[in-house]
Amino acid sequence: MSAYRLKNGILITEHGLSEQDLLIKNGTIEALVGRDAEVSDSYTEIDCTDCWVSPGFVDIHQHGGGGSDYMDDAEDAYLNATNAHLRCGTTSIMPTLTSASGKILLNSIERYKKAEKDKRITANILGLHVEGPYVSPVQAGAQPPEHIRQFDESEYTAAFEASEGSIRRWSVAPELEGADRFAEFANSNGITLSIAHSNADLDTVKRAFDMGYRHITHFYSCCSTITRRGGFRVPGVLEAGYLIDGMDVEIIADGCHLPQSLLQYVQKFKAPERIALITDSMRAAGQQTDRSFLGSMSDPLPVIVEDGVAKLLDRSAFAGSVATGDRLLRTMLQSGTSLIDGVKMLTVNPLRQMNLNVKKGVLKQGYDADVCVLDRSLNVKTVICRGKIV
Repeated sequence: MSAYRLKNGILITEHGLSEQDLLIKNGTIEALVGRDAEVSDSYTEIDCTDCWVSPGFVDIHQHGGGGSDYMDDAEDAYLNATNAHLRCGTTSIMPTLTSASGKILLNSIERYKKAEKDKRITANILGLHVEGPYVSPVQAGAQPPEHIRQFDESEYTAAFEASEGSIRRWSVAPELEGADRFAEFANSNGITLSIAHSNADLDTVKRAFDMGYRHITHFYSCCSTITRRGGFRVPGVLEAGYLIDGMDVEIIADGCHLPQSLLQYVQKFKAPERIALITDSMRAAGQQTDRSFLGSMSDPLPVIVEDGVAKLLDRSAFAGSVATGDRLLRTMLQSGTSLIDGVKMLTVNPLRQMNLNVKKGVLKQGYDADVCVLDRSLNVKTVICRGKIV
């Protein structure tokens, strides 16, 4: 294994900024040492002058990139998508599947299992995220309406068994009948429960929180808000996200799905550790293109890419994010987030929210050597994954 000494950079650690060198050996972080420290072993030096040295980014909600989607029936789909995001600093990824027929879901799970064993893939694959199909048709968003349905215990049990434990997160609408039984199933199998594409009211979300739904998928996107019943205002998922202190949220911080004013609003009322940044990216992420399509190659929805986001052809609505991890960080800092908090929202926060007990997301002795070097404008200069420059 290669050994590196990252010299003269500013380390972004769990405790703050540090003017130290980072020693990497055998795929792990060996030590943080003073810049003048003499070490016995030989290291290839990487000059990080005028650069930030960050843990590799973590994306817990990502549908694809580099021209590929994780639901494509194609051998290189995972390779193309993960490499596109790896070049932008994201070293750990939770591939996300969207609502589909039971057969397509099972086929997509099989492709994920093959990707886990594909030695060509450098990025860390953290587990599978299933978004749907048990969501509200009222809040469908880009979820295919023909594949949205009620909870089916035999279906989700079969899917989890087929995944051999690879499904680590499932995003659903808790107001649907059967959400309580699904919560019992998920909790007993180590699946993180997330509220998504939901038209629930505040009381329903409070009950769901007590059942283990502790996370809200793409906060503001496809979330219910205040409605009226007989003249009385009834809060929804958005208000629940703010009122329940222990509720985690993830946000698409591309500056399009949430403008800077809303990014500031989320940070004003949610504790920094409760916020994770996600791309929720579709296949056009990491590409220079103005035309793409949403969903798998077997059922494509044509879209245009402009203004930094994918849109339906009639421009009536967004059709997916094309963001990468570095863009999320830049956008958050432009909204007033500190560098320390922004990096945590893109590293340790998502790992904790998904209950992923891995040695990643922190520049710390003994942790995996997943590192991103950025210049002062937060452009990616070097990416190290599993101790290798990629």
